[in-house]
Amino acid sequence: MALVRSEISGSVWKIEVSVGQRVAEGDVLIILESMKMEIPVEAPSAGVVEAVHVAESDAVKEDQLLVTLG
Repeated sequence: MALVRSEISGSVWKIEVSVGQRVAEGDVLIILESMKMEIPVEAPSAGVVEAVHVAESDAVKEDQLLVTLG
């Protein structure tokens, strides 16, 4: 299992995956926005999306859990 966390504080601009979806290492899971910049959050390894813990427009803090991969 891989827990994907935010590396920055910002807001969730777009969610690119859904629960049950297979992803490969490096696939973009979520795009965060901070200071008018878009920051992609990539899958650290291949797997299946077990949970998405945020919604679009949510404010997130550094190290907040975003996605669980199985």
